[in-house]
Amino acid sequence: MSRREDRKRHQHYVRRRLMVGGAFVAVIALAVSVAAFAFGGGDAKQAVDARRDVTTTLAPVTTTTLPPTTTTTLPPIPSTAKQLTLLRNVTGNISPKSVVASPAYLSGGLVFAQNMMYRHSITVYDGEGNLVKTIPDSVATLDGTVQGAPVEAAFTTDGRYAYVSNYSMYGPGYAHQGADACGPNQGIDNSTVYRVDTATLAIDASIAVGQVPKYVAVTPDGKFVLASNWCSFDLSVIDAATNLEVKRVPIGPTPRGIVVDPSSRLAYVAVMGSSDIAIVDLTTYAVDWIRGVGSSPRHLVRDQAGAYLYATLNGSGQVIKINLFTKEVVGRVSTGSEPRSMDIAPDGLSLYVVNYSSNTVSKVRTEDMVVIQTVPTGTHPIGITYEQSAGRVWVACYSGQIMIFNDLVPAA
Repeated sequence: MSRREDRKRHQHYVRRRLMVGGAFVAVIALAVSVAAFAFGGGDAKQAVDARRDVTTTLAPVTTTTLPPTTTTTLPPIPSTAKQLTLLRNVTGNISPKSVVASPAYLSGGLVFAQNMMYRHSITVYDGEGNLVKTIPDSVATLDGTVQGAPVEAAFTTDGRYAYVSNYSMYGPGYAHQGADACGPNQGIDNSTVYRVDTATLAIDASIAVGQVPKYVAVTPDGKFVLASNWCSFDLSVIDAATNLEVKRVPIGPTPRGIVVDPSSRLAYVAVMGSSDIAIVDLTTYAVDWIRGVGSSPRHLVRDQAGAYLYATLNGSGQVIKINLFTKEVVGRVSTGSEPRSMDIAPDGLSLYVVNYSSNTVSKVRTEDMVVIQTVPTGTHPIGITYEQSAGRVWVACYSGQIMIFNDLVPAA
């Protein structure tokens, strides 16, 4: 047999091995065979024997699959594991009735303080407590320039606007201002709710409502703005698209705090001149009730899921927890004398409550309604808000200061 014929037979053999024995072994065999011929020594049998030796001695090839790389995300620290510590005391030409933080993720972390008729202004701060602008409460009307008395504020969900209630109006066309002791038949002037553009920080609308509007709220869907009218004993429902009051719902003596459920259908109103909380259906304007919760319910907050409602009881010095499915009080705790406003932590695990006559802030664990911290404040703390961009609690004191607290895990 010639060398050429021998080589052809060998190449044919190698191709068959590639098909049935796997590429890796066949390629090695081919390499050995070619090497034998390249050096001119041996015949096809020697090449095949060399291939057999390689096939016998090589260890099997294995593929190792590494486990997938995973990223461990630590759970967020619960608000109940943190403690309030004073960071800054803001003063100036202020006498704040309330302090309210904007949606930080949309409008830059602004905080509005409402200074009533004592300063006739809204003071606006950044998240660090630096004054951004003072907004005068003066607006032009057909009768001339009038002033308001800013009480409370509420932001739209998108952060574009803030609505501010005015205790009373002063100037041309207004002759009978409101008072804390009042009723719907005393001839008190109706008042207004201002709309503030958060981009320009200027009042761009004035909306007529009832007598001495106190609390103001915006429905989550942005359709309505609600104002509780202290002296006319009713609730103003404002169409946010037209800036016009579309309904006045009778409530009862001295309504104040408002909170709206996640569906934007039900508004809960604390009726401070009673022991009840009204439930207003914003589609039919029918009123239902949660009766007998305690003396003088003033301020309301709810958890994000809408399962529980929390109310301060100004008369009895307590905060209560209400199951909204059963309409029953399922927990209560004493916090101090005259608990007024409060806010809830984003995780829903803590409440922050100002105690007006005790000059304190109480932090309450919502799970079992236990006070887990009490810190001193200036004289007459009246307003409070949780500013989410920095995780801080702001407290407005009638004595003319705003106290900013960090809410952090204590150092070891």
